[in-house]
Amino acid sequence: MSNTMRMRRQSELDQVRRVAMAAQRVVLPPVPARLGPVQMASMYRAAETGAQIGGDLYEAVHTRYGVRMIVGDVRGKGLPAVRLAAAVLGAFREAAHYDAELVEVMNHCAAALERQSTGRNAIDQGCEEERAEDFVTAVVAQVCDNCTVQVVNRGHPPPLVLRNGKVEALTPTSPLPPLGLEDLLTVAPAKAEHYPFEPGDRLLLHTDGVIEARSPDGVFFPLHEAMEAVHPCTPSEFLGQLHEGLIRHTGGRLADDAAMLLVERLAHGGEHGGEAIASSTEGHN
Repeated sequence: MSNTMRMRRQSELDQVRRVAMAAQRVVLPPVPARLGPVQMASMYRAAETGAQIGGDLYEAVHTRYGVRMIVGDVRGKGLPAVRLAAAVLGAFREAAHYDAELVEVMNHCAAALERQSTGRNAIDQGCEEERAEDFVTAVVAQVCDNCTVQVVNRGHPPPLVLRNGKVEALTPTSPLPPLGLEDLLTVAPAKAEHYPFEPGDRLLLHTDGVIEARSPDGVFFPLHEAMEAVHPCTPSEFLGQLHEGLIRHTGGRLADDAAMLLVERLAHGGEHGGEAIASSTEGHN
């Protein structure tokens, strides 16, 4: 292949990547730096997979019930995955404000995914087998003023709490299948699970692109150890250090998109008051 053809193909690929990243940022705007009793930061790193974009999703909103968050991962890549992510995010943003129970918020996300999947396959004339592959792993969490965090997990990697320098995984007592696989539900979840979340604690919600990232010799990224090794810093700086560690571990090449949302519980009437300010750390190809 001539140098001219290589340069032309690279230019076309770079342009498609820019369009893809712009579409991803529309779906995933920065989370606020401060919401109610917490401060937070988000990070999204696209995989080194050409023009492909993924279905990682996250959001955080302040509601009358507390600060509510979602992190999820759509099966697959490209614009179909982005459409499913947008459907789930839209349902969360609406339901988070009027559903008192966190389980019902998750149920609305599942219903939105079902509607989007059914409509898409009706247009595409997809078969039932193809439709069955439309699923999303997701976790929703709620932080209130009572120093607890509520969690509903649908097949997603468990959130991690960093407390006094040690990491604890908030593993669900009764694992549930991802959204879109409701046929596998044996018992519908009745309520969210509650865990301690004290001032100074940090909660990390992440996608499997983080924990399944491998080094060149096949070793998984040690997320627990990486979190415990981070020196005291702001949430944005914390994610920045995790991101740097992830890139070093993989040699700069991710096999899957990686997203993280970090939440720190502030003391009552903490010093970081004021209106919400957008804050995020992003990595790009």
